[in-house]
Formats: sequence, structure tokens, C-alpha cells
Amino acid sequence: MSVRPATSEDIPELVRLRQILADRMAMDGSFPIDGGWRESYADSLSERIGSLDTAVYVVDAPEGGLASCGVGLIFDRFPGPGLPDGRYGYIQGMTTDPAHRRQGHGRAVLAALMAWYRARDIRRIDLHATSDGAPLYREMGFTADGYPSLTWRSPV
Repeated sequence: MSVRPATSEDIPELVRLRQILADRMAMDGSFPIDGGWRESYADSLSERIGSLDTAVYVVDAPEGGLASCGVGLIFDRFPGPGLPDGRYGYIQGMTTDPAHRRQGHGRAVLAALMAWYRARDIRRIDLHATSDGAPLYREMGFTADGYPSLTWRSPV
């Protein structure tokens, strides 16, 4: 197994894996799924794959397609006491196809993302975890930061 950067040819598979994650997130909580997201997600991937603030890593499935993927993003906000340069990371879309789970693919993708962040001196990385993924993230050093995570969503 090897991890590689995603290319534009991987976009249909990245959308497929993101759907698997969306379905799993819906099982864990009240994550709403809007029906029109797939095309927008594909367009956004097309624009951002290869950009300086985005990393998309994948593991190929032996039979074709993708076994696993993860997306790393870098954002800027105002510097503060806990974030001196204002830059932070967010990991999104960590997904392993159910047929390929428990083989180390997600761990390998996460390790590649963490190396990418370290090379850019990103000192804070956030993510939202499903109950399936939380043990891996904790093992890799992610912890609850003590502040409640609150979200506002438009009712329309």
C-alpha cells in the first residue's frame, strides 16, 4: 500500500468516498445532507487539488478505484495567544471504503496529511470525527480542546 497525492482523475472516486462518509456521519448525529452537494464538491476539488493550501491524499484499491482518502486544508485567521501566526489546519473527508477498512489505509493517509502540515509549520489542526474514526485520531494525538463546538446552520 502506498499513499499518493490525488489527481483530477480521482475526483469521481473522491466524491463516492465522501458520500460514504456523509452517510456514516448521518448515523452518528443530526448531520443534514443536502442533495446538491456532489457537483459542488467535485468542482471545488477540481479547483483546489494541487493548490498551496490543500492536500488530498489517496490509497488506490487493488481492484481499481480508491480504497481511502483524506483532505487537508490550511486557513488563515487573526493571530492570537494560541495561534501566533493565525494559520491552522482542518482535516476533512477522511474516508476508507468499507471493503478496505482495518488494513491501515486511513492511518497511512492521516500520517501523510500530518507530515504535510508539519512541513508547513502548522501547529493546530482541527477535525470532526465519526465514532469509527475517533480512536485513530486520539491515537495520533488529537484531543478535545476544552471549548464547546457550536455550529449555526441556516434554516433554508
